[in-house]
Amino acid sequence: MDYKIFKAINQLSGRCSPIDILMILISKRIRYVFIFVLIFIWFRNRTNKIMTRNAVISAGITMFINILIKLFYYKSRPFVKRRIGILIPSKMDSSFPSKHTLLVFAVSTSIFLYHRVIGSILWILSIVTGFSRIWVGHHYPSDIIGSAFIGTLTSIIFEKTNRCVNYFAR
Repeated sequence: MDYKIFKAINQLSGRCSPIDILMILISKRIRYVFIFVLIFIWFRNRTNKIMTRNAVISAGITMFINILIKLFYYKSRPFVKRRIGILIPSKMDSSFPSKHTLLVFAVSTSIFLYHRVIGSILWILSIVTGFSRIWVGHHYPSDIIGSAFIGTLTSIIFEKTNRCVNYFAR
């Protein structure tokens, strides 16, 4: 099932240059949009500084989880086992989890917990980022869904833990 969904999405790549260029751009550069949003929010007010700090810490925790998973679990990328179209070169490391997807979901969820509108927009960008990673041939849909789940859950758990610690610290 995972491969069938991957194939249905990935076989569309290479047919329309403008969409391919957009997917490559999203896949490789969307993180700069997230960084810009974090910097912009940082300078708004004190509450936003807390939110931005939490988003950065959550992203750091998510990256640590990524390293742990990759130490103990290996799943080959789609282009390693099969002849498929890839639009941009990729490392030959484990396909799961998708680092790009982990990071954007961690940041967008952290922001969503404070600002629903901005967080929702970033969540949509996160979904598009995950989709682009399938489009360019680097990840299976299960890699993206699992990464989205881990990134989101990490941010929620960090936020709840942080609020609990702050509550008892008073």
